[in-house]
Amino acid sequence: MKNAAGIEAFGRHLRKLRDERGLSQQALADYADIAKPTIQRIEKGQVGATLDILLSLSKALNLPFRNLMDAPDIDFPSISQDDPKNRAT
Repeated sequence: MKNAAGIEAFGRHLRKLRDERGLSQQALADYADIAKPTIQRIEKGQVGATLDILLSLSKALNLPFRNLMDAPDIDFPSISQDDPKNRAT
């Protein structure tokens, strides 16, 4: 699994956000139109979330996307334009 620590950290962050809003996993799943087992697996750090799921969660939590991704213990890799691997060809 790629970046298991980041996936687990995001799961904890999602649960915190959900709990702060007083939502059950089922309620969040319903608002986001995502299956409850998917919410459970994300919160447990068993799977990462796709972009579609992240956008749905952001909308369901009434939270800007960047705030959804703003967990203090998630270390996102830096991408630099100076790195030749990151330049368009």
